[in-house]
Amino acid sequence: MTAPYYQDEHVTLYLGDCLAVPEWLAADVLVTDPPFGVAYQSNRVKGRPRQPVAGDATTAARDAALAAWGDRPALVFGKWSVPRPAGVRARLIWSKGDDPGMGDLTFPWGNSEEEIYVLGAGFTGKRGPNVLVHRKPPVGNRDAHPTPKPVPLMERLLEKCPPGVIADPFAGSGSTLVAAKNLGRRAIGVELEERYCELTANRLAQGVLEIEVGI
Repeated sequence: MTAPYYQDEHVTLYLGDCLAVPEWLAADVLVTDPPFGVAYQSNRVKGRPRQPVAGDATTAARDAALAAWGDRPALVFGKWSVPRPAGVRARLIWSKGDDPGMGDLTFPWGNSEEEIYVLGAGFTGKRGPNVLVHRKPPVGNRDAHPTPKPVPLMERLLEKCPPGVIADPFAGSGSTLVAAKNLGRRAIGVELEERYCELTANRLAQGVLEIEVGI
């Protein structure tokens, strides 16, 4: 059994490779932002060091985790230019509003959206559109992690998930885990890089609800 990096009454966080830390597989629903397979490196702001995302050269980490998870309910972030995982039943869109986003700077358009793949069954709640509009976290938050997700977006996703424990095997900056704690749900996270485990543990320990400014 792996010793937790952080634990409270709602969230347990482990440091390590999710394939070597099987505790998350005991959860009931998977909500995660895995490496996209785009070899992401943040280099937009001059003078700021690049922040590569571990395992992002291919979709191998994503695909291996989903194979271990099986056909249970899951919400998985992705990108249009990368092959979708097998078994996708629906596609949600996270729209970042009027933010031009990342992408090829030679084009006059930026990529201001991400895909969220719906796998498995059991999702509930009032029927709504598949486009979810939420601003990206403030730039200051992205100094610590290059691709954090807004907590209000994650809360909105979790509210339609089946009951039970949430798993996030690619915890990153911890937004899924923070959202779960805000909603009073139990969650299990795994993160490969210790600097992001530390970031997540600090966010969880502070217990501060993160409010989103309107679009």
